Amino acid sequence: MVFSAAAVGCSGGAIRFSAASPPPRLPPSSHPESLPILSGITRRAALLLLLSVPVLPASSAAAISIGIPGPKQWLKEQKRKAAKFILAPIEASRQSLHDAFDMLALDLGTPVDYHGEVRKLLNSASRDCVSQDRSSLVTFQASTGVEVCTFSLILNNASSLLDNEDPVKLEAEVKLRELIRSFSSVGSVMDNCDFELIDDRQKVKDGLMKTISALDKFEQGIKDCLGA
Repeated sequence: MVFSAAAVGCSGGAIRFSAASPPPRLPPSSHPESLPILSGITRRAALLLLLSVPVLPASSAAAISIGIPGPKQWLKEQKRKAAKFILAPIEASRQSLHDAFDMLALDLGTPVDYHGEVRKLLNSASRDCVSQDRSSLVTFQASTGVEVCTFSLILNNASSLLDNEDPVKLEAEVKLRELIRSFSSVGSVMDNCDFELIDDRQKVKDGLMKTISALDKFEQGIKDCLGA
């Protein structure tokens, strides 16, 4: 109970005490556990909290979507739309091989120029997939377990939604091995030929054409994996 005092008169008056009613109390909540958890967090903090929730990568999303065609089909569609970008390194390699072939076919420059420029174009086209043609840095990266072959990375990307035993993926892997062998073979021919001899230059041209053919087949295998 709270008392209040009131003075009567200017001096020596009687003092009267009266009881004041207590302030009204709010009724207790019938569901205390229903109070929002974020009630004491600012809107900005709540937004940051929501943004901090990790997003599932494509591989996890694909795994979750087993038996649920929607998400997996959506991911496949995104890969098909991105086919142009996935295939871009293959197109660049094809152009390098054609440039090397044209240099030999049109007799552009001296035999010394042929060897240096054609070798440079060939190494660029192989995309670090031939071990003996890699730089020391790339060789070191490969020794640590890092995948450095661009064509392998392309295949891994394109086939990520396919089962390991999927015939389309297996066929693309065969075409990849054939492509790498073709690059290695034409490189070996170059290292053992005399560019001053027409016949030797022809051997290199033949090897380049076979490699272009192998690259075309590999590209088709990637398109099959993408469903493009």
